[in-house]
Amino acid sequence: MTRWTLDDIPDQSATCAVVTGANSGLGFETARGLASAGAHVVLACRRPDAGEAAAAAIDEAFPDASLEVRELDLASLDSVKRFARGVRQAHDGLDLLVNNAGVMAIPRRETADGFEMQLGVNHLGHFALTGRLFDALRRGSRVVSVSSIYHRQGAFDFDDLQWEDSYDKWDAYARSKLANLLFAYELQRRLDAEGVEMKSVAAHPGYAATNLQSRGPKEMGSRLRLLAMKAANALVAQSARKGALPTLYAATMPDVEGGDYYGPGGFRELRGYPEQVASTERSKDPVLAGELWRVSEELTGVSFL
Repeated sequence: MTRWTLDDIPDQSATCAVVTGANSGLGFETARGLASAGAHVVLACRRPDAGEAAAAAIDEAFPDASLEVRELDLASLDSVKRFARGVRQAHDGLDLLVNNAGVMAIPRRETADGFEMQLGVNHLGHFALTGRLFDALRRGSRVVSVSSIYHRQGAFDFDDLQWEDSYDKWDAYARSKLANLLFAYELQRRLDAEGVEMKSVAAHPGYAATNLQSRGPKEMGSRLRLLAMKAANALVAQSARKGALPTLYAATMPDVEGGDYYGPGGFRELRGYPEQVASTERSKDPVLAGELWRVSEELTGVSFL
């Protein structure tokens, strides 16, 4: 694959897109890239003031950008429900949903609904959001789930899904990122089984320098770990703008097929330009994916397909 950049995004002037976590990092760059190509972008943000600041920055770079800021807290199923209702009322339909927002390696906390925070935000919130927006997604639309190379370390224990018996912040993060891929692939299986003309695809950014990495050390109050993370970002990571390219490729390119997975094509997929990449056999396990889907429906109260 040749070096694919922002300049290669096809015209998106007919696209209505939702991007979660669009106020910073990868979400901001994804929203910026889509807006630069003419899409109407709904910036779904936990803090509306941060969303408005992000929209202003995009508008400054692209004065013709079509943007809309809406409050979404993926740690609250009530917030997900309100957000989806507002989007459905405001728009005739959606063409693209980018499930990007997330938290990484934080001390154990729970969402408003009692879920372990990383699984709750990274997977269950997005599962519920996709379900509540599903009927609004038009024929030919796409759902892009943003995972991580950390999915390779992910494993499931349904007897301790919420990490109540023991908790490791990195294992919990890996589980949530494995869940993103299990969901993306299972969604495509169900779309195919029902003959629905939509694509469920996934992407990961490699090692991209964003504020995601700093949240864990900040919540732990560890200045040393925060400094180490900043040093690693400076030495190893690629920019958030480049890290967003696999997501943008998955979201916009006509050669993308349902079930595809994109990431950086460089060394160990840490950095580089977008390419189709492989995920673990565990991420493709239909039995595991089916059980996760069942449990996700039960926990969120949202059923679709």
